[in-house]
Order: sequence, then C-alpha cells, then structure tokens
Amino acid sequence: QGEHWVRVLESLSAGWPPEWWEDLGDVARTRIGAEAELPCFSEPWMRFGIEVQSRPFVPRPSLAGCSTAELLALLAGTRTEGATKVDALRVLNGREPAEGLIPLVPSLGTSDGRRPLPLLRRAVECLGALAVPAAHGWAQEDRPWLALLGADVLADHGGPEALPGLVTELVEQWTARAWCGPDRTARRLARFGPDAAGAVPYLRRFLLRTPHSYERTAYLEALAAIDRDGLEHVYTESLWDCEETTRLVGITAAPTNTETLGRIAVLRDDPMETTEVRAAARARLEDPTGQPCSNN
Repeated sequence: QGEHWVRVLESLSAGWPPEWWEDLGDVARTRIGAEAELPCFSEPWMRFGIEVQSRPFVPRPSLAGCSTAELLALLAGTRTEGATKVDALRVLNGREPAEGLIPLVPSLGTSDGRRPLPLLRRAVECLGALAVPAAHGWAQEDRPWLALLGADVLADHGGPEALPGLVTELVEQWTARAWCGPDRTARRLARFGPDAAGAVPYLRRFLLRTPHSYERTAYLEALAAIDRDGLEHVYTESLWDCEETTRLVGITAAPTNTETLGRIAVLRDDPMETTEVRAAARARLEDPTGQPCSNN
C-alpha cells in the first residue's frame, strides 16, 4: 500500500535478504502496470518476473569473495550497474571501514541524481571521523542528497561549538512534533555528556511520547549519558519493551531488586528471545549489580 511502494520494495530488496520480501511478488505483479513510478533497479522486479528494460532475471554472483580493493573498483567503474554497486556496498558494510570509499561518494547516487544509492549512508557512517574532511565539501554541493549527507557527517562529529545548535534543533523538533529524526539528534547530543543538560527535558518528552518504538533506545541512552537521575523506573520498564535494543539497555542498567532479577531470568530462559538478549540476561544474573548504561 502507499504511493511510493515501488521505491520501498527496491529499498527492501537492497538491504534485506530475499526470503524477507519474496512473498510480495503477487502484490508487485498486480500493481506494477498501473503505477507511474517506474523501477530504477533490477531487483526485486526481475526476481518477481517483471521485465526491466526487457532483461530476464539472472541471479547476480555473490561479491563476498572480492577483496576490498576489488569492491572499490566496482564502485568506481562507470559501467558497473547500480545493483552491483549496491551489492558491493552491502559487502563493504560488513568489513572494516574503507577509506578509499571517500572520494567515490559523490558518484554513488541514483541514475536520476535524486538519492544516494541504497546502503551508501550506512557505509559513510561506518567511516566515522575519516569522512569529516570530505564532508565539508559535500555539504556545499548542489545535489541535495550529497549536501545532506555531508551536513549529517559534520553534525555527527562536531565539536563543542555544535552543542547549542543541537539543543535548539531538538527543541524545534519537539515544538513541531517532528517524530522522524530526533533520535539522530539525541545520539549527537549524547556525545557531550552533562554539558547537554539543556536537552534533558525534551529527551524525556520524546522518550515518553514518540510513536516510534525503535527510537526509544536513542533517547534512553542519551539521557543516561547526560543525566541519569530518575531513570531507574524507566530501566525497569524497559525490560518489557518490544524493542530488543531497549531490553538490552534495561538488562544492563535496571536496579537490582527482586522484580528486575525475576524479569531478567525470564528473558534468559525465553526460547523466543534473541540470542543477544538471552546472553545479556545470563551475564547480568551472573553479576546482579550490573554496570552503568553506556551510549555506545
């Protein structure tokens, strides 16, 4: 459902294993003829038997065996198909950051020049501070996607001078009830620790009111880094959270008492829990005092 379902399916196919989205083939085949928004990539259309530029579906070879230098060469190649470049980015994202990716970033947009290739943003985030010098130039680019990527890199690694602007940004996001994006602002604020105390009231509001459960972890970790006062109840409540990352925070930081240890034991023994949660619960029960919550 939705106006931009074509782009959504392309994004899913780029970032998720096929078995997670192959069952949408019937829906795609039914809807594709009536849509004005045409496919940009080979996947998932060829796998669904939908012709793209009259080419039949041919599974692409895995790039997992390629060296990092070979993957970068594919990304630099002017004749490399966009889908192959996405595959190369997927493999790179599972390796140590490749500094050689930095000069290639401006060339890794979609063919219409409107968006970065899927998985490029994740690859740039993995580069961390290595991307900062180039990001100054990206932020001045005319292409909106590249300018935004550059601005985000600079915001992620800004010095103390960036703090007032980040607090103001969070306040404006709350005033506008902008539910998408404050989690990123929260992560940036967490780097400043207690110096970001001015953001605490708004982080608490987003923690309580966000409609996006996956964002709660960012707000909770930011509060832990800036001001842990009064979080004991929130940590305890997190042990029942629907999000794995939030349960992990609760397991680590919830106060030691009969209620929390009992709940952690349930998480440890639950066969439907994730491996990470069960392991964290086991470790906490071996050391019931727990450790301070980290924003890492």
